[in-house]
Amino acid sequence: MSGALAGPDCCGGLGNIDFRQADPCVMTRLLGYVDPWEPSFVAAVLTIAFNPLFWNVVARWEQRTRRLSRAFGSPYLACYTLGGAILLLNALRSHCFTQAMLRQPRMEALDNAAVHRAGLSLLGVGTVLVLSSSFALGFTGTFLGDYFGILKEERVTTFPFSVLDNPMYWGSTANYLGWALVHASPTGLLLTAVVALAYVVALQFEEPFTAEIYRQKAARARRRS
Repeated sequence: MSGALAGPDCCGGLGNIDFRQADPCVMTRLLGYVDPWEPSFVAAVLTIAFNPLFWNVVARWEQRTRRLSRAFGSPYLACYTLGGAILLLNALRSHCFTQAMLRQPRMEALDNAAVHRAGLSLLGVGTVLVLSSSFALGFTGTFLGDYFGILKEERVTTFPFSVLDNPMYWGSTANYLGWALVHASPTGLLLTAVVALAYVVALQFEEPFTAEIYRQKAARARRRS
């Protein structure tokens, strides 16, 4: 997708919105379409922030205590239950995201065929990344099975992990960005930035923790050999 989209320039009229340069004037114009106190927008921000916090806190608690595995009688059943909860929370997040867009103004400069096609392309790319990630990892791999002691022989490096780190997160972000462009929604663009920020913060905790789990697994294997 090109970094430039048609939009109002600082002197009035139509110019180019260049998201790569993040012109403060452009950002001001975009934010001018958004009411951050509108209830649906607040709900979207809260669900975006809550979801990765929830699954990281619960997964780390399980990794330390094994309480969920004992409560459900199986680490697999516990992982399936957490995965189901995460899917429901993600559905709620997407609903809140969509409602926030629909209840706030569209931006005329984004409401054209080229932007619409770019949005559809991003939705396609994002869907491929999310689905191929899920297929490569399996259900337990996708939904934090390593925190339940359900480890693969080694970390997955096949597509899409061979071309992109954390393709599940960036595929999801691409889906939200594509959805925002399809709806010509400045609100959606701002919420997509919140989604990306939430994932970046989550990765600061998840990546070192997961790497340590597999480091310990490799160390145990070496001691046994």
